[in-house]
Amino acid sequence: MTTDTDTASTDGGTTPQPGINRSRKPDAGGGPRWPRAGFRGRAVAVRAAGVAGVLLLVLLPLLNISLPGVLPGPTYTPGSLQLLAMCMLMAAAALTYHLLLGVAGLLSFGHALYFGAGVYGLAIILQNLDIPLLPAMGLTLLIVVVLAHVVGSISLRVSGIPFAMVTLAFAQAGSVIVGRNPEGRTGGDEGLTLRTDNLPEFLVGVVNTPNLYWLALAVLVAVFAIVTWVQFSRAGHAAAAVRENELRVRVLGLQPYLVKLLVFVVSAVLVCIIGMVFLLLQSGAVPRAMSADLTITLLVMVVLGGVGSRWGAVIGGVFYTLLDQRLTALANSEAVKALPDVLRVPLSEPLFILGTLFVLVVLFLPGGLTGTAERLAQRRGGRRAEQSREILEEAA
Repeated sequence: MTTDTDTASTDGGTTPQPGINRSRKPDAGGGPRWPRAGFRGRAVAVRAAGVAGVLLLVLLPLLNISLPGVLPGPTYTPGSLQLLAMCMLMAAAALTYHLLLGVAGLLSFGHALYFGAGVYGLAIILQNLDIPLLPAMGLTLLIVVVLAHVVGSISLRVSGIPFAMVTLAFAQAGSVIVGRNPEGRTGGDEGLTLRTDNLPEFLVGVVNTPNLYWLALAVLVAVFAIVTWVQFSRAGHAAAAVRENELRVRVLGLQPYLVKLLVFVVSAVLVCIIGMVFLLLQSGAVPRAMSADLTITLLVMVVLGGVGSRWGAVIGGVFYTLLDQRLTALANSEAVKALPDVLRVPLSEPLFILGTLFVLVVLFLPGGLTGTAERLAQRRGGRRAEQSREILEEAA
């Protein structure tokens, strides 16, 4: 990844002062490559922090950590573990949307169609077919691959806003089918209860919530790894090139349509897997899993975290989900009910607070949370590099 820090704190192309180590290769500006080393150091630090974070999350169900106002109880309790598992699944879903929007530049309003297909597809198969969990998941995945290929083949014939509207139309069609409850298959507005006869015992019941938590964590790590691999693969670079200049890609002899279709199908398959784990975590399917509201939520998560950033999608997903869940608890608390109407009414509406927060981030934090953090780190690194250069010049 190329950043502004590669040249931000060089000497602007002037001749190196005496006393500076000339064995160090100059950058494009002629100065010593201090920022490049700093960038690599930050990359290593981010990877190390990610590994440490995953290890901490693995051990979390075994620890007794209380975060009042953030978690409903200590970290080993089922309620807290379920909330954390939900945060990880939503972060993974935001990552799949990052693959669409941040990598390929595809603004889709129908991403929830494949999440909902995973939720309802697995629920219906388990409800009506006497087969174990893994074959049922495999059959669901096969259906979603075909569905995503068909929808993508049609939707990607257009681009921009028309593409967004076509994907929205398909998602709305799926939502209508779920609501109509054809032949009693989808449960209508009530949703479907998960049939547990053919599920492994270690995934059933409140006592096994830690196992579902670890499953959600495994899904998040796997999705992050796959998204990273796709983004930096030849297909990912081609998708980024199509996003920037599709005409140039055509001139080079590549097929932008096939590249976008590949990214579209991969993101659909990944979010389908997340939907199936969501079904196991929630023990049922609800109509919102197929609604356009969920797609908008994923879009908000990506924007909050920072469009184009994988870590931004993760942070935005966790941040939004925690706020959504905890603000609902706050809205129903006695403290809020006792406030005057001018304060009670907005504080009792979580969506109002989340919407206000979204507007503030868009206006005052361009680049989202991670973009702001990166700019602060670059400024700090630039100041350090400048101080180092001044010290070397004084020593000379």
